Amino acid sequence: MKPLPTDAELQILQVLWKRAPLTVREVFEALGNSAGYTTVLKTMQIMAEKGLVTRDESNRSHLYRPAVQAAPTERKLISELVDKAFEGSAARLAMRALSTGRASREELAEVRRLLETLEEQDS
Repeated sequence: MKPLPTDAELQILQVLWKRAPLTVREVFEALGNSAGYTTVLKTMQIMAEKGLVTRDESNRSHLYRPAVQAAPTERKLISELVDKAFEGSAARLAMRALSTGRASREELAEVRRLLETLEEQDS
């Protein structure tokens, strides 16, 4: 089983999930943050060692791809958060997340559809 990504690794994975394959330079530019190029490079090398990304070394500029899928990784991260911060209550997590006011109308409609689906499955 692959380890959960750190916060920095998760940022890199989010870029790769959307646009892979990418070089380190392309990931660095996509992040657009204060992390230096060498920090991004070293992080991606560590991620390759952990099995979180794969590296194609056939060209001068190595291309990276995610070796883990977004949905299972997100599920593991959320499961850990629910256990640590919400005493195992997914409902408390959902209510806290939605109470921040960051959800768009479309996201709220999607949540309603999911709740309806879950209620139908319980019936």
